[in-house]
Order: sequence, then structure tokens, then C-alpha cells
Amino acid sequence: MCSNKPKEPIVILQTSYGNIKIKLYNETPIHRDNFLKLAEEGFYKDLTFHRVIKDFMIQGGDPKTRSNPNMSSEEDTIMGNTIPAEIKFPLYFNKRGALAAARWGDAENPTKASDASQFYIVTGQLKFDDKLNEIEKQRLERLKQSIYNELQSSNMDTIKTLYKEGNRSGITDLRNQWRELSEKQANERKNEILYTEEQREFYKTRGGAPHLDNEYTVFGEVIEGMDVVEKIENARTNEKDKPLNNIFMNIIVVEK
Repeated sequence: MCSNKPKEPIVILQTSYGNIKIKLYNETPIHRDNFLKLAEEGFYKDLTFHRVIKDFMIQGGDPKTRSNPNMSSEEDTIMGNTIPAEIKFPLYFNKRGALAAARWGDAENPTKASDASQFYIVTGQLKFDDKLNEIEKQRLERLKQSIYNELQSSNMDTIKTLYKEGNRSGITDLRNQWRELSEKQANERKNEILYTEEQREFYKTRGGAPHLDNEYTVFGEVIEGMDVVEKIENARTNEKDKPLNNIFMNIIVVEK
């Protein structure tokens, strides 16, 4: 039988240690098209992997490493161009081999926008139910807080009026209502934060970085060449996670 599902683009990440074959997800079209465009323009040629952490991930794609391949991640203090987040959790998650966009933290970047060129590939570790349960619990609390903050923000005029009237009990009652509503809505939206059995099995048998789930845009995955990723993650690094010997890259498009 024929499938009408569009083909997923394929790229080859060429490195000093060998080639890594990656497919890009059609469900994250902004990241897919941006990555393909940069690759076709030769943007990634001669950039380096500037941040490598064993049992976690390898990161590259910073244009500054072309002119200064010895820079470390801590030397890059200015955010580059960004593209909007396309976080598709639980459809895509930070499993071993996942390709995802790097980004700055929530304080500087509350919308979780992705860096336009920097990416990471997950290696990670095995994670078991106790850790996954803990992550889900933390994620649920963040969801409750997010809903509460939205309710508070949309009702600021009411709060200001109650303050002017000196109606402290009215403010307390309103906040209690918001807490109850945020609890109810968060529980109704649990499917946004809970792991499927298949995902739990993957983390328990093959590993990954679940603490990054629902926080970063995952837009592809390695389909060949994880042995090369492992060689890179095992490279000797300095105290700033920069490989002691430069690991260069290029990306070519195989299929669009």
C-alpha cells in the first residue's frame, strides 16, 4: 500500500570522526526549513562542536566557532538570531539520538525560542520510573503555576480595584479560586506532560535526557551514525566542556 505521508528530509552531518545521518521532522516545519536552508547555504561548513558532555549531549552550530574554533560555550554571551519554538512533546522527546535546538534560559527567553543555528544531539543516560515520575510531578507543578499566572495576569484590573477598596478578603478569595481552577485545568491537561509507556520503555532501555522534555524543540533524530556521536561525546574536554582537539562539521542535504 502507498502512503500519502510526505517524506522526511534527510541530511548528513559530516564530522572529523565520521558521518551522522539524520532525518528531520515535518511536524516542526520552521526548524526543518531553517536547518535545510542553512545547510544548503554552506553555513555549517568548518564550524565546530564547542560543547560536549559525556552521557548528556554534543552541541555545535555557533557561527563564532568558524573564526574562533577554540571558543568555549561560556564565551558566547550574546544571543544570536532566534526562531519560534515548536515544542511537540509528548510526540517528540529528548531520547537518545534526538536532534534539538539549543536556546537561552527562561529568564532571558520566556517563549523558549530556539537559537537559529545551534543544535544538540542527545546521548543521555538510562532513566527509570522513579526519575520519570519525579519529572512529571515537577512538570505538573510548573503547569499549575503557568495557568495561575495567566489567570492573575488577565485579572489585574480586578486585583487593582480590590486593592484600592482595601478589600483584602476579596483578594484572598479570588486567589483561592485561581488556585482551585489552575489545579483543575492542570489535571485536565495531564496528557501534555505525562510519558507514554513507549517513551518510558525507551528511557529505561536506551536512555536520553528527559529533564529537557517540553522545554526545547526536538526537530529530528539520528537514523545512522550513533557510533560517531559516541566518539564525539567521549572526546577529551577542558573544564568548560570544550573538546581539546577541534571537531569540525559540515551538513549536506541528501533528500528534501
